[in-house]
Amino acid sequence: MNVLVTGAAGYIGSHAVRMLLDAGHQVTAIDNLSRGHWQAVDRRATFCRLDLAQTDELAEVLARSRTDCVMHFAALAYVGESVAEPLLYYHNNTAGTISLLRAMTAAGVMRMVFSSTCATYGQPEQTPIVETAPQHPINPYGWSKRFIEQILSDFAIAQPQFAFVALRYFNVAGAAADGTLGEDHRPETHLIPLVLQTALGLREAVTVFGVDYPTADGTCIRDYIHVEDLCTAHLLAMECLRPGEARFYNLGIGRGYSVREVIESARRVTGRDIAVRYGARRPGDPAVLYADATKINRELGWKPQYTELDAIVESAWRWHSSHPDGYL
Repeated sequence: MNVLVTGAAGYIGSHAVRMLLDAGHQVTAIDNLSRGHWQAVDRRATFCRLDLAQTDELAEVLARSRTDCVMHFAALAYVGESVAEPLLYYHNNTAGTISLLRAMTAAGVMRMVFSSTCATYGQPEQTPIVETAPQHPINPYGWSKRFIEQILSDFAIAQPQFAFVALRYFNVAGAAADGTLGEDHRPETHLIPLVLQTALGLREAVTVFGVDYPTADGTCIRDYIHVEDLCTAHLLAMECLRPGEARFYNLGIGRGYSVREVIESARRVTGRDIAVRYGARRPGDPAVLYADATKINRELGWKPQYTELDAIVESAWRWHSSHPDGYL
């Protein structure tokens, strides 16, 4: 299958490109490199430096590559930044997807696997979270993705041949098994990389925001899904699509780990002391977030291979310890 991957130089996109190529697909990789790393893009792919706003150019690439399906990862994804600069997020994420859909229409491409997020649920009423739970985002990042889901649903009604799967990610973590691809955000905000950077001496300490949550150890609990398990779900989603279908799936391991459990796991994996600072709660941080992913297991046969926290952290450590400066 010919697959066009947007955001192909990013953390998740780069892993997806490699997995698609290894599975025998032809890949065209798109990224504007504003936050991605060209070094992360597998050289077997055809790379085009393009922005989502370049509708006509995207249409040309889609037509030239005879694309069968688009995997759409390209997005800005900092919650705090989205609060400070909401127009940036609505322009890049939401309007960018509209531009991509226009390009796909012009090129006759009618299948998409979309990178959505559990942030569309906002503060959940209950956990584990199921796909039918109310969606009430609490920040512009979550709204930018929620709007896209609605746009895709409306477009599928207007274009009966169009089909899509929206995958709602929980906390993506880990790195490629061989340690050659990993997580390199500038700035880094994700817990596991922050803890491992502290273990490497690149940070003085990791800050724990809030120790008075109604959880066993007082810290927030999150569902960590390994990036390779996530990408496997994308390939299964792509292969299942039929004209007129609109599917929504949660992607998580179905259980949560606390902030303190992550830090202790990193200490075990690295064998190093990790200094910790304690701060106040961050506004809008739910105490517990984890997925009910039985729907994708039941319908597509997807099952995560990485379910133990130490294994997820160990794969991330393999990347960070061999690439302390990231892709530089």
